[in-house]
Amino acid sequence: MISATVTSWGLGILLGGMILLFVLRIILTWYPQADLNSLPLNIVAWPTEPFLRPTRKLIPPLGGVDVSPIIWVGIASLLREILLGQQGLITIWSNHLI
Repeated sequence: MISATVTSWGLGILLGGMILLFVLRIILTWYPQADLNSLPLNIVAWPTEPFLRPTRKLIPPLGGVDVSPIIWVGIASLLREILLGQQGLITIWSNHLI
């Protein structure tokens, strides 16, 4: 039971943090002149770029707008709901252990 709680807590923080970083990347796309290689912007760019680069190869920017961070916000939100939501897999599993 404790392991399920720790897992859901840690996964919730991880997925919530990734959603926040992708939302910040969406905001940064509004400022194309921003240098993503300098602090503090590289704190947002470094963990998200490995996800965004392959997505950009599959779905190139549409009309000059990079939609890859929007796609990853959706994916991370969906994963969070499937795993940790009210009817999520980990939630059901931890309730079954009680």
